[in-house]
Amino acid sequence: MKLDQIVSSGKKATRDGFGDGLYEVAKNNPKVVALCADLLGSLKMQKFIAEFPERFYQIGIAEANMMGIAAGLAIGGKIPYTGTFANFSTGRVYDQIRQSIAYSGKNVKICASHAGLSLGEDGATHQILEDIGLMKMLPGFTVINPCDYNQTKAATIALADHEGPVYLRFGRPSWPIFSPENEKFEIGKAWLMCEGTDVSIISTGHLTWKTVEAAKQLAEEGISCELINIHTIKPLDEEAILASVAKTGCVVSAEEHQMHGGLGDSIAQLLARKNPVPMEYVAVNDSFGESGTPNELLEKYGLDTPDVIKAVRNVLKRKEAKVD
Repeated sequence: MKLDQIVSSGKKATRDGFGDGLYEVAKNNPKVVALCADLLGSLKMQKFIAEFPERFYQIGIAEANMMGIAAGLAIGGKIPYTGTFANFSTGRVYDQIRQSIAYSGKNVKICASHAGLSLGEDGATHQILEDIGLMKMLPGFTVINPCDYNQTKAATIALADHEGPVYLRFGRPSWPIFSPENEKFEIGKAWLMCEGTDVSIISTGHLTWKTVEAAKQLAEEGISCELINIHTIKPLDEEAILASVAKTGCVVSAEEHQMHGGLGDSIAQLLARKNPVPMEYVAVNDSFGESGTPNELLEKYGLDTPDVIKAVRNVLKRKEAKVD
């Protein structure tokens, strides 16, 4: 795909992609069941509940109990999808996930909405920015962070065919839709959005659209950006990253997460072992969030299009200095 072919076809929240994907996969797989911790409207589970009421479990504000019930349903041969906010899906119940799901490799799909700063006005207590780090450290866990509505819907459907525990992260606000519609989601396989020669920009989640905007502005200056969307943070598509960096010689990572423990850390670990090159991060720098609109917060915390452009300029200077 060429850079100018990556365009938005409208806006829709990634959480809508989860709700629609859950409904679609349930129609074809009777083992799929859904659990919610009193946030079914926020998780967009209404269509699933209307069609399959006998396969829905409203647990209430008891997230730890929900994880235990999900583990039990998995033992019984069901494919449970749990739903609540990302903060309550991870930080609040980490012990239950580790002991009851991860340790024994239960086939539970932890589906987490309202992740990152773009949750917005609910503020720092709800804006978890550490969840990717928490979940990718659990042995055997798959960690997925889609970029838009289409990709989230496809990922939700794909989870039913994947054996083992998964963390699926998505968001609250309406967001540009730009990934291919109805494309099969392949866990662990990066999306090479467009090829470039000067710098690799590797992104996940909402920040992927910001990298598209940045690359288009940089192209006007003659800077050629290779864009890679990493929707599956674990297992990481090492082959795609190494092939790109071997060509460009430098990399910028972009994510709506803490700098520590996220996608950037995974990339840096890979490059340290295989091909050390200059790298810059676009991520939250060791800080909690606050209340505000999604766009205000992304701008304040350095996760906007100009921040991607700045990171590219910095990494290109370091690349040039290395060559000299």
